[in-house]
Amino acid sequence: MHQTDGNASQQRYTLLMVSIALAMFMTSLDGTIVNIALPTISTIFDLPSTTVSWVATTYLLVLTGSILVFGKVADRIGFKTVFLAGFGVFTAGSFFCGFFPEAFDSFGVLIGARVLQAIGGAMIAAIAPALVAAFLPMKMKGKAMGVVTTFAAFGTAAGPILGGILTQYLSWNWIFFINVPVGIAAILLGSYAIPAGRTATGTPSPFDRLGAVLIFVGLGSLIYAVSEGSALGWTDPTILAALAAAGAALGYLVLHEQKTADPLLDFRLFGNRNFLYVNLMLALSYFLFGGVNYLLPFFLELVKGFDPSTSGLVLTALSFAMMASGFLSGMLINSIGNRRLCIAGALAVSAGYLMFHFFSAESTIYYISGALAAVGFGLGLMLSPGTNMVMNMAPRDRQGMISSLISVERTGPITLGISFISMLFVQAMLTVASHRHVTASSPAEIRIEVLSTGFDFVFVAVFAVSLAVVVLAILSRDEVHADNLEEETFGAAAVGA
Repeated sequence: MHQTDGNASQQRYTLLMVSIALAMFMTSLDGTIVNIALPTISTIFDLPSTTVSWVATTYLLVLTGSILVFGKVADRIGFKTVFLAGFGVFTAGSFFCGFFPEAFDSFGVLIGARVLQAIGGAMIAAIAPALVAAFLPMKMKGKAMGVVTTFAAFGTAAGPILGGILTQYLSWNWIFFINVPVGIAAILLGSYAIPAGRTATGTPSPFDRLGAVLIFVGLGSLIYAVSEGSALGWTDPTILAALAAAGAALGYLVLHEQKTADPLLDFRLFGNRNFLYVNLMLALSYFLFGGVNYLLPFFLELVKGFDPSTSGLVLTALSFAMMASGFLSGMLINSIGNRRLCIAGALAVSAGYLMFHFFSAESTIYYISGALAAVGFGLGLMLSPGTNMVMNMAPRDRQGMISSLISVERTGPITLGISFISMLFVQAMLTVASHRHVTASSPAEIRIEVLSTGFDFVFVAVFAVSLAVVVLAILSRDEVHADNLEEETFGAAAVGA
């Protein structure tokens, strides 16, 4: 009988992990899968590229601006409710994105459906890490967190590749339709595997509406500015206004949240230096990952002369290495510890970025793939235990909040990294080009050595920041909040699910 109960619990553990992994993969995938289809969408709706870019920008803006809000909502009404509702909204939004825009011949319908999809994605992303922390026993959390964070990072990396395949061989609509069967499967799995859990006891404090507005305006304005800054120009009045709005909203948010009885984001947690170090380590890692993942296809195609399909194949070295080490780190967390894995991963990432500095037109495909594999292996080794450390330091009544914070530290820095790295590359290339008197040439005529020098400058900067990640990993410590010392009994937690 006990063995039967144990097998049933193990089955639920597995299904819960699968449900969470699907959630993180799909929400991350949809942040990048649409980019490669934008030229096709532009042609279909006869719109300029600047207008069509809102298909990608809208998703990132709404997703990042809403995650922290839904994390707090989940702490009050229950993780299962928000997670399943989020998948329902996300799945419906995905279907609407693929079907209704052409049916109504309206680009505005696509943007509206994209907003709906992002709201569902925010609900999912806000809760996924918290589900691991709340409903899995301590001995399984490391492995589960490895699965969750690995699939999240892999979704980001796989987006452009999968988007290209679907757009080329089916149609652009399928970059959204692909979510529908996955969403339905995740809802069915989650309904069975996720316990009902606990909700807030007693009379909760009034919901922090002002904090929610400040978070959405601040993060949304920041994401808009960094996403559109390169296209519109950083001195464009719209971009300057967005940056000013972001600075004012986020600055006032910090002051407001410290005076609120039940804040959406408890900044006092950052008073723990270890909590601060680990969160910075994760944010900087995603920052570099986003920027490099965006820039590498340009290097492979412009400097190496690879065609898009070959470039995509080379980039899979990073993705597959990340997945392999992500699973490995999950299995090793309990025996080696979070901190040691973070240090090992940070060193591997830094070594890989150092190898980037020696990229040139003569670099072999094996050397490039090896460097990408080193970065991917290090990221997979580090992100899972880093996420686990943050969740372990959070009290139980803050699990939803911290879970959403981790998701913001993934989506926000990736977007910032893309903008910053691309801006750094362009400025470095133009500076070198100006010095060598080639700025009068068309972009196609810029000498390859000038282009390579621009990449070299970026790769040096990336390596320098990666050293800061190593230092933060070394400074970090494994801490477990008293609330998390006792393992949850799955069967008891699942009663009434």
